[in-house]
Amino acid sequence: MKIAITRLKEKAGRDRALCAEYGHECVSVSPLHAEVYGERVASFAASVNRGAFDAVFFTSALPARLIGPLLVRWPRVIAIGPQTAATLSGFGIDCETLPSYYSRDFAPYLGDWLSGRTVGIPRADVPNPGLLDAIREKNGTPVEVSVYGLQPTREPLVMGDAGAILFTSARSFSDAVWECTPRILRIAIGDVTAAAMAAGGCPPDVVGDGSLAGTLSALNRHLAAAEGVRQG
Repeated sequence: MKIAITRLKEKAGRDRALCAEYGHECVSVSPLHAEVYGERVASFAASVNRGAFDAVFFTSALPARLIGPLLVRWPRVIAIGPQTAATLSGFGIDCETLPSYYSRDFAPYLGDWLSGRTVGIPRADVPNPGLLDAIREKNGTPVEVSVYGLQPTREPLVMGDAGAILFTSARSFSDAVWECTPRILRIAIGDVTAAAMAAGGCPPDVVGDGSLAGTLSALNRHLAAAEGVRQG
């Protein structure tokens, strides 16, 4: 199956190779584009290098790609998911990956370790008060820095002959210009995106676990079950 995956152009990464591993072809479509704040990237990296943080939480692959090459030392580093972890590893940065791929799991994952510690969070200019409050509830100090902005392209998604569309975030769904039709299989990368799709009147047919690999696995299970029904 050919799958249109909503990605920032800067974040496509290993999508094609991973899709091929699961027996699919994919094409990137971009309802959003990134506006990188270069001075903030440099300033955040300088803060890490001088030891300002006890931990750094990378919530997506793009800030990892922007900041990783600038680091000469780092504290405890946590990646939200496997693609972000792979990006950091490519720069020789050892990191941990959350066992489930949501920011809401960050504070529970670190638990009491957060007490008295400062966490740097480079991210898009989309506030995440729930994450900050959860860190503070553990007596930690979050320092959230917007290192890039998300701007809608306002252009129709060019999906060609794709038979499915995979939305990788709630924002990529809400800002997408496309026609929600039963002819296209609708896929959400995780439950937050799925909730946004349902609220927007376009509920997903498949919901993943927050990672692309897990979502492709869920898609294959869905397709196998549908094939079983047809044959039965």
